[in-house]
Amino acid sequence: MKDYTLKSTYYYDLPEELIAQTPLEKRDESRMLVFDGKRITSENEFDKNDCQKHIYHKHFYDIVDYLKKGDVLVLNNTKVLPARIFGFKKETGAKIEVLLQKRKNLNNWEIIARPTKRLKEGTIIVFNGELSGKITKVGEYGECEIEFIYNQTVDGKQISFEEILDRIGTVPLPPYIHEKLKEKNRYQTVYSKISGSSAAPTAGLHFTPEILEKLKQKGVIIVEILLHVGLGTFRPVKEDCVLNHKMHSEFISVSKEAAEEVSKAKREGRRIIAVGTTSMRTLESMAEKVNENGKEFYILKSGEKETDIFIYPPYKFKIVDCLLTNFHLPESTLLMLISAFIGHDNVMEIYKTAISEKYRFFSFGDCCLFI
Repeated sequence: MKDYTLKSTYYYDLPEELIAQTPLEKRDESRMLVFDGKRITSENEFDKNDCQKHIYHKHFYDIVDYLKKGDVLVLNNTKVLPARIFGFKKETGAKIEVLLQKRKNLNNWEIIARPTKRLKEGTIIVFNGELSGKITKVGEYGECEIEFIYNQTVDGKQISFEEILDRIGTVPLPPYIHEKLKEKNRYQTVYSKISGSSAAPTAGLHFTPEILEKLKQKGVIIVEILLHVGLGTFRPVKEDCVLNHKMHSEFISVSKEAAEEVSKAKREGRRIIAVGTTSMRTLESMAEKVNENGKEFYILKSGEKETDIFIYPPYKFKIVDCLLTNFHLPESTLLMLISAFIGHDNVMEIYKTAISEKYRFFSFGDCCLFI
């Protein structure tokens, strides 16, 4: 009997050459593994042959064939900040790399700083002639808090922190990507709008304006929600028991219009398709149980808050019916999430198949559609 609380349960061996280092020239030409089998909650239900019968090898542009009129496709419209900046300690000149993680207020941020051992509360880091920062808190794993200092008015003009960041910052690619990105917009979705993420919601990178238009023409309803992805998304699970893993909180927002559209679909029994684990975590975080005409079910409420929801087996999904997602790292919280969604044994069989079929993995890689 498997213990789904053990980190080692979610390990698989991935050849390094399958880690995609660069995006494809055309976003929608990535491969897409489709799984339309039953979700399993117990290993006793797993049938390897049955699982294989429900695996199909397609390309992303085929997604139009798998969605139907009335489906609600939920996108995370966050935009990645140029969140990596380099500076030096004012008193010693030692080089410091800063990765912005989460904004606390106007000028205060949670960051990851490297190397941390050189920092203490009160340390001043100089980034360039117009921006510096004071460390206000030093935590574990390189996590710190910083107060940025800059002239907010130059020659009578208001200067925002974002404007300075655009000039001096770079997009922080995941640590497993070693190639430089030639076009920085390739680490943004075509529908990104609201700046605030330190990493891209990568399942959305496959979409093009043409694919979105085809889906609309087919009668698919497209809804946008928001989760600002923190660098905690790359933080490995260090504890052997996943129950002891602490998720970083992330800001989420659901508009009244988005909540009404999703809730209407839930009442009418139409499918909700989450684009990426960030959309899924937002939807599940904002689920609300209702009782209407003697029937209990979940709808989506509007609002904004911080979420640290951690989804692993067993978990009963309240809002999401289908999921589009990339392939995830071994022993990661995202692999645990999809194991909760379609069953751990299904996931391991699907990943084994994807490896044998030479799918491209992780952020710039191919994707899966679970329907």
